[in-house]
Amino acid sequence: MSFNELNSVEHYIIHQLSGVNLNNKEAREPESGYGAHWKFKSSNEIQRGVNEVLVESDLKEALIRLNPEIGVNPILADEVIYKLRTVLIAVNQVGLVKANEEFFKWLTGEKTMPFGENNRHVPVRLIDFDDLSNNSYIVTNQYRIHNRETKIPDVVMMINGVPVVVGEAKTPIRPSVSWLDGAHEVHDIYENSVPQLFVPNILSFATEGKELYYGAIRTPLEFWAPWRLENDDDALAKRMGLAEIGKELSDLLSPARLLDIMQNFSLFTSNKKKQRIKIICRFQQYEGANKIVERVKEGQVKKGLIWHFQGSGKSLLMVFAAQKLRKSSELKSPTVIVLVDRTDLDTQISGTFNAADVPNVETTDSISELQELLERDTRKIIISMIFKFRDAKPNMNTRDNIIVLVDEAHRTQEGDLGRQMRAALPNAFLFGLTGTPVNKADKNTFWAFGAEDDEGGYMSRYTFQDSIRDNATLPLHFEPRLVDVHVDKETIDKAMVDFKEATGLTDEEADALNQKSAKMAAFLKSPERVSKIVKDISEHYNEKVAPHGFKAMIVTPDRHACVQYKEELDKYFPEEASTVVISTSANDDFEFKQKWGVDKNKQEKIVEEFCDPKSEIKFIIVTAKLLTGFDAPVLQTMYLDKSIKDHTLLQAICRTNRLYTNKSFGRIVDYYGVFDDAAKALQFDEESVKKVITNLSELRSKLPQAMKDALSHFDGVDRSLDGFEGLEVAQNAIKTDEAKDAYAKDYKYLSKLWESLSPDNILDLYNEDYKWLSQVFESVKPASDNIGKLLWFSLGAQTTKLIHDNIHVGEVHQLDEFVLDADVIEDIFNNPDPKNAKKLERILIKRFKKHGGDPRFKKLSERLEALRDKAELGLITSIEFVKELCKIAKETVQAEKEKEQLIEEKSPKAALSELFLELKTDQTPAVVERIVSDIDAIVRVVSFPGWQQTNAGEREVQKSLRKQLLKYKLHKDQLLFERAYAYIKEYY
Repeated sequence: MSFNELNSVEHYIIHQLSGVNLNNKEAREPESGYGAHWKFKSSNEIQRGVNEVLVESDLKEALIRLNPEIGVNPILADEVIYKLRTVLIAVNQVGLVKANEEFFKWLTGEKTMPFGENNRHVPVRLIDFDDLSNNSYIVTNQYRIHNRETKIPDVVMMINGVPVVVGEAKTPIRPSVSWLDGAHEVHDIYENSVPQLFVPNILSFATEGKELYYGAIRTPLEFWAPWRLENDDDALAKRMGLAEIGKELSDLLSPARLLDIMQNFSLFTSNKKKQRIKIICRFQQYEGANKIVERVKEGQVKKGLIWHFQGSGKSLLMVFAAQKLRKSSELKSPTVIVLVDRTDLDTQISGTFNAADVPNVETTDSISELQELLERDTRKIIISMIFKFRDAKPNMNTRDNIIVLVDEAHRTQEGDLGRQMRAALPNAFLFGLTGTPVNKADKNTFWAFGAEDDEGGYMSRYTFQDSIRDNATLPLHFEPRLVDVHVDKETIDKAMVDFKEATGLTDEEADALNQKSAKMAAFLKSPERVSKIVKDISEHYNEKVAPHGFKAMIVTPDRHACVQYKEELDKYFPEEASTVVISTSANDDFEFKQKWGVDKNKQEKIVEEFCDPKSEIKFIIVTAKLLTGFDAPVLQTMYLDKSIKDHTLLQAICRTNRLYTNKSFGRIVDYYGVFDDAAKALQFDEESVKKVITNLSELRSKLPQAMKDALSHFDGVDRSLDGFEGLEVAQNAIKTDEAKDAYAKDYKYLSKLWESLSPDNILDLYNEDYKWLSQVFESVKPASDNIGKLLWFSLGAQTTKLIHDNIHVGEVHQLDEFVLDADVIEDIFNNPDPKNAKKLERILIKRFKKHGGDPRFKKLSERLEALRDKAELGLITSIEFVKELCKIAKETVQAEKEKEQLIEEKSPKAALSELFLELKTDQTPAVVERIVSDIDAIVRVVSFPGWQQTNAGEREVQKSLRKQLLKYKLHKDQLLFERAYAYIKEYY
C-alpha cells in the first residue's frame, strides 16, 4: 500500500485519538460507554442529515442527562435545540464570530431558560464541566456537510452531539504541501462555504504529519500556532514526524484541555476597526496562566517569575490568568491586582482587558482610590500602577486570596517598592512578568518574585528562540549605518563619565543629561549630521520599507532632536507623513508646548492612525515615549540614533517584531553605534539573548552559498537562451514534483535573504542570476487552486518589482504549432507544402486516438490509413494526397462539432486544453499543461455569469489572459491570444 493523505495522516489522527485503526478493516476495538476519551464513529453511523450541524439525538440525550428540569420533562430539550438552531441559522446575518460568541454562552452554561418552578429561569447545561466522564466524545472522519456548498472535512470532533473541532489532514510525502494547505482549506474555504459547522467551534487544526497548527474561527493563517508539550524542549530534535504530532494531538485535543480552552482561554474582543474577533491562547499563554492558577490553588509558594519574550503575548496571558482565577470557586472570589509601571502600559493593559469584555475590571487613577478599594475588600480585577504603592500603609489587606500580577517586573523594583507592596499585602501572591530576561545581578527582581523552587529562578520561561520557532514573533535584523556619522566612543565616555546611563530615562531626564553633556549634544544634533541621517532614512525607507507597505519609527537623542528630525524629514516627505510624540514640561516655552506637546488623548489618536496601514502617517518620531508597551504590527523598521542599553534597548527594538501580513522580520537601522558590540549592549547572562540580533554582514556572507544552491538545480542549462526556448529548457531541468519542490525550498531561502539585503550593492553581483531564477520560479509555480502554501509563497516586493521590470527579457519566438480548423485546412489545401501536410497527418492521428471507440472517427481513421498506404505505394500524386487529406480533416472537424453538441456540458479546461495540446510532444509537456491550468484558474476567478455581455467583464478576462501569457512570454502571439480568448468566451 502506498502512503497518502487518508491512510497515513487522517487515519493516524483517528487512531491516536480513539484507538481505532481504520487501515485494518477487521480490527475495530470494542466501543465503551461514556468516559473522558474519544470514541470513533464512521460518518454514516451518525444519525444526522447532510444539512444538519448538530447530532440532535445525542444532544437531546445529554440535555436530559445534565439538566434535572429537562429530565423530568424531556420535551423541554426540543425548546433548547430550537434556540440553538436559531443561532446556527443566524450566522448568515450576524457573521461567524458573533454567532460563535452566542453559541459559546450556551456551551459554557451562561444561558438560562424558564424551566424552574413558576417559570423561574435556570441555567441550561449542554456540557458537564465538573465530571468530564458524563459527556459523550465522538470523533469521525469524512464528515459531509451542506450549507452554501457541500464540503467534506477530514476530521470532526463532537461533544454531546455538538461539533467543536474541525481538522484537516494533508499528505506527508509532498515537500511543497504543508499544514498551511490544510489551514487554508479550513479558514478560506470551509468557514465560508459551510459557516454553520463552525458556529460551535472551539478550535480547528491542520497537519501534514510533520507539524501541527491550530487556530480559532476567522484567525488569519499567520496567527495559527503550534502546540508544544510542557518540559519537552528537545522533542523535535529527538522525534520528527508522526510520533511527535501524535503526542501534541493527544495533548491539545484531550477533552479536559479542549474544555479548559473553551471555558478559560477563549476571548471575544474588538479590534481597532471595531470588528469582533475571537482569540484563543497560544501554548505559552496556556502554560504560564495555568502555572499561576495552580500555584495559587496549592497555596504553598507565594511568588513566581515569568519570562516570556517581548511580543509573545504577556498582556493576554494576564487576562487569561485573571479570568481563570476569578472563575475558580475554590479561591472564594479572589482580588486580582494587575500592576504596571508606566502610563502607556496602563493604557495597553487596561485596553486589552476592556476590549475583551472581561467582567469586574476596575482601573484606578489615584493612590487613595487604590487603597480605598483594598481596604473595602473589593473582589474584582484591579489595574493600577506600581508607584501608587509608594505611600501604602502596612497590612492594607491581609487576605490570602489576593493575587498580584506585576508587568515588566524587572523595572518595578526602584527603591523599596517591592518591600512596600509586600508589607501592604502581606499574604498576597506576587507574580512578576517580564519580556526581557532578568540580569542575574538584579537581586531585587529575584528577591521579589523568583521562587527558590524554580529552576533558574523562573516559574515559566519562553525565550526569544521559542517565540521565533513558534512564529509568535519575528526575527530581528540590524543594519549598522554611515560610519562617518557614528558617535566617537571616547568622546561619549568622557562626556558621560559622571552621569547615569541613559537607560529608561524620561524625556525630561534625557534632555537634562544632554544639557550637562554639551559636547555630546552638539555632535549628535549638528545640522550636518542630522541632514545626512535623514537623507539616508528617506532613501532607505523608499527602497526597503515603503514597497512592502510597512511603517517606521525614528528614535532620537532628545525631545528637541525629535523636532529637528521632523523638520528635516519634511523636505523628503509630505508634512502629514510623519509625526512627533513627546511630552512637554512646565519649563518649556509656550510656543514649543503648543506646537509639539502631545497629551494622552492626542497620543491615542496618533497611535490609532499610525496602526492603520492606509493612513498617511508613515513615520513616528520619539525619544522615550512608545519605546515600551506599544504594539503596532505595521511597524517594521526602527531608525535608532540614541544610546540605550539592556532591558530598555531590548524592549525598544522589539517594537518591530510583531506579526503582520507579508512581514518576515523586524529591522533596526543603527546610526548611533549601539550595536557595535551587541553583547555589551544586551548585557544579560542568557547566551540566547545575545543571538537576538542578526547583523546584515552575517546575511551578506550567506548569500553566495544560497545563490549557488538555487542555481545547482539547473546544472548544464544555458541561461543565456532567451524567450520560450530558454524557459522550456529551465523547466525541463526541474520537471518532476520532487525537483520543483526542492528548487522552491532553496529559492525561498534565497529570496528571503534578497529581500532582507535589498538594496545592498552586494546584490548587483548576483542580479542577473536572481532575475533568471525568479522568472523560472514564477513560471513553474502551481496554479492558485493547487498551491502548496508554504513553499510556493507570495514573492517579496523587491522580487516582484524585479520580475515586473524585466519581464520582456530577450526575444519572444513564435511557437511552431497550429490548431486544426477550417482556416488551417484551407491554407494547406491552397499551399500544399509536404511539411504542413505531414503535421496535419500527425494531428489527425492524435485526434482519432482521442476519440477512441467512436465509430465515426474509426472510419475516418481507416480512410487516413488507406490514403497513407496509397501515397507510399506511389499510387497518387502529392497534390492529390493533400486534397484528400484536407477532405478527411474537414470531416473530422465536422464530426467533432456534432459530438460536442451531444455533450451538454463540456469542461472549459478540457476545451482550453485542445487549443494547447494539439501538438504536444515529449519535449514540451510541463509548459503546456501549466499554461492551461494557469489560464483555467485565473479565468474562473475573474469571470462571472454573463460576463461575455458586458464590456467590463470582457476587459477583465482579456487582461487576465494577457497576464498569464506574459508569464510564459507568449503575450506577443496575437493569434494564440485570439484563439484562447475565443475558447474562453465559448466555454466559461
